[in-house]
Amino acid sequence: MLNKGDKQPRKKSKHIQQLLAIVFLLLTGGLFYYLFSPEESDLFPKCVFHSMTGLDCPGCGSQRAIHHLLHLRIKEAFLSNALLILVIPYIILCIYIEYFGGKEKFPKIRKIVFSKTAIWGILIIILLFWIGRNLI
Repeated sequence: MLNKGDKQPRKKSKHIQQLLAIVFLLLTGGLFYYLFSPEESDLFPKCVFHSMTGLDCPGCGSQRAIHHLLHLRIKEAFLSNALLILVIPYIILCIYIEYFGGKEKFPKIRKIVFSKTAIWGILIIILLFWIGRNLI
């Protein structure tokens, strides 16, 4: 039978593995998006919704936005997909809280960030963005 002391190294090892996996994926994906432009390359998937309707979905322009962001072209990134650029801090906060010790350090913030109210608010913002970007 394991005592509490035996579980800590496994937990820490799992945490390090998760961190390394995330870093590897971010670096690999980042390099790919840095080297290849989604506007000029056929390597990137096209939006099925846009192909069928001619309208932009909430995610349309995200790949271009990431490419521009990696080249420090903030204005172009924002124009490609403003919502993605605006939610990056929220995404980083969620990842920190869920995977890197934020649960224990900031339980009140975690409760707010992952609450039903927050989820519904995000859904409404996405829907409004979806409608708004197709009206302009």
